[in-house]
Amino acid sequence: MSKIVLQLYIAGHTPRAERAISTLRCMIESELSGYECDLTIIDVLANPQQAEDQKILATPTLIKSSPPPYRRVIGDLSSVTDLLQVLNLPPKS
Repeated sequence: MSKIVLQLYIAGHTPRAERAISTLRCMIESELSGYECDLTIIDVLANPQQAEDQKILATPTLIKSSPPPYRRVIGDLSSVTDLLQVLNLPPKS
């Protein structure tokens, strides 16, 4: 499987953004530990053009751009119980 490419779009260092970052990092360490994963965190206040290019309407937003299919998850990820399923990834072997 190719590298998993994730972008997390946040708006400043708010409690909600920090919760999304923390939750995602924990999920990457536990649920995605068997995968090569590349995470980029983009602050839409500092990089508005990137947010516009990706049509980010709400933050936090997590985008999986690779491998296909493209996935988008909006929110702080606290309600995600199975990241592999949400991102449409096969179970670890």
